[in-house]
Amino acid sequence: VQLQAFGGGLVQAGGSLRLSCVVSGRTQRRFVMGWLRQAPGKEREFVAVISKSGADTRYADSVKGRFAISRDNGENTVYLEMHSLKPEDTAVYYCAVDRSVGLSTKDEWYSNWGPGTLVTVSS
Repeated sequence: VQLQAFGGGLVQAGGSLRLSCVVSGRTQRRFVMGWLRQAPGKEREFVAVISKSGADTRYADSVKGRFAISRDNGENTVYLEMHSLKPEDTAVYYCAVDRSVGLSTKDEWYSNWGPGTLVTVSS
């Protein structure tokens, strides 16, 4: 399965962006999907994850209440709606497949990393 994230860009603090992740090679409804990010000089960190059906989600505390993950299995796409963006949200955002048995927050359970998309939030 191949993943391609896009939708990043430059936005002012307080603004919004929507990221998309298109899945190809396999039907995406087979997979639990997540978003992770890596800020300059920092380790990659978990952002959000969504179950196969879309009924269950999990978020990092740092984005809870501001970000929303969703999916359209018919379109093989996973989304990350980001609101009230802060400069500390600046990072390369990646989508990936969660290979754990649950909704993992740990980087090591994710695979099939695609090229990320850069989000820059200016103050």
